[in-house]
Amino acid sequence: MSAMDLQVLRAFRAVAEGLTVTEAAADARVTQPALSRALHRLEEEIGAELLQRVGRVLRPTPAGRVFKEYVDAALDAYDRGRRAVAEVVDPAAGVVSLAFLHTLGTWLVPRLVTGFREEFPQARFELHQHEENGLIQHLLEATADLVITSGDPGHPLITWRRLLVEPLWLAVPRGHRLARRSRVRLAEVAQEPFILLKPGYGLRSVTETLCRQAGFTPRVGFEGEEVHTLRGLVAAGLGVSLIPSSPDAAGTSGFPIRYLEITDVHGARDIGIARLTGRTLPPVARRFLDHALRSAAVPAADPG
Repeated sequence: MSAMDLQVLRAFRAVAEGLTVTEAAADARVTQPALSRALHRLEEEIGAELLQRVGRVLRPTPAGRVFKEYVDAALDAYDRGRRAVAEVVDPAAGVVSLAFLHTLGTWLVPRLVTGFREEFPQARFELHQHEENGLIQHLLEATADLVITSGDPGHPLITWRRLLVEPLWLAVPRGHRLARRSRVRLAEVAQEPFILLKPGYGLRSVTETLCRQAGFTPRVGFEGEEVHTLRGLVAAGLGVSLIPSSPDAAGTSGFPIRYLEITDVHGARDIGIARLTGRTLPPVARRFLDHALRSAAVPAADPG
């Protein structure tokens, strides 16, 4: 496959995903008429119309959608192959493709990446944030080498190893009836609205599990997509929430929130790193996995 063939396939994929031919041509550094002719020749070679005009843009035809699946696979395989060769030539200068939970992007992931690059300064990272289900898809579709997530996904194709146990605290507004205490039973807030992450996020399922263990189903007050949002809504007096006691929480001392230790259930979640069991990791990703397993488990900060 020549470089020109690859360029046309990448342009086809870009147009099928919503770019205009003009935008795709600019990305490929060719003229718009030249790219249009190349796409037309591709259709002639395949023997089917792949793109059709809808209004002012091109959209994939049914044949185009089928073809795009194979184009995606071919380009991804080619890119992985180039990357693998580069890592054989210089194993310390490769790319680590890492996906992780949103809640870990403020403390754990930056610490791991920084520590690794101190040892391997030429290593580069391709980072993805997602909720739990999206993380698993990254692994299964081979768009990430490793994912950092909460809890073992229990998937037959995935190997998960624990990095650390992250405590969870009950966050209440400073004016809350329990705010003067340092410890509390989770059952004591069974009737209060909970500020939760949306379904699909690991912290949401952990919260629901702990509440069930405490004998109740949490009453949903509000839903968000980031822990910072949960804290803000708790501070506003809109409900209570289970918050990870990650080090970034310590920076919220000025916030009108109190963090209480939970005594009737084990308020914690496992944080671990996962990979596809049958896939050989690139050398640099293997090194990062070893680094994460060695250095992740440090005591979590008391958010006070």
